[in-house]
Amino acid sequence: MNVGLFFGSFNPIHVGHLIIANHMVEYSDLDQVWFVVTPHSPFKKKSSLLDNHQRLELVYRATKDYSKLKPSDIEFNLPQPNYTINTLVYLQEKYPDHSFSLIMGEDNLKSFHKWKNSELILKHYHLYIYPRISKGPMESSFHQHNKIHFIDAPIIEISSTFIRQSIKDGKYVRPLLPEDVWKYVDEMNFYK
Repeated sequence: MNVGLFFGSFNPIHVGHLIIANHMVEYSDLDQVWFVVTPHSPFKKKSSLLDNHQRLELVYRATKDYSKLKPSDIEFNLPQPNYTINTLVYLQEKYPDHSFSLIMGEDNLKSFHKWKNSELILKHYHLYIYPRISKGPMESSFHQHNKIHFIDAPIIEISSTFIRQSIKDGKYVRPLLPEDVWKYVDEMNFYK
């Protein structure tokens, strides 16, 4: 099975995440997309994050009706802060019959050279890139790289940061969230 790994804090998961993941699984050779809920990114402040299991619950609620989209808590038990290379190695050992690829936005590809062991990742794993509106140059070698696949997905400019701030400001953001995610966020008074 060819699994695309979509890493994120998903704080909260929104319709943009689902649109991208569904597009990847329908318009590439990926069989499934796993939403890997990251406990704590080395690049983000921890204070604004909901609890790991609350974010996993949001992802579960968002994906439960989609057979090719799965929530994953695989990083919850890995040492923190964790790096993508460690997760990839762990997954490959745990699921030797699967092949894993990374799904990332074009904006992340531009800073990919800063990732721990980025050369090693690119040597052993494929990257599926979706378009983002972003500034700055991209390494020209990436455009011809046999492990980097640019997928012509819709450009989605919804962000979890915008959603959290909007909720805090008392705005109605229900259309931006899957129905069950909205209900849970509203019921639990998250981000207010």
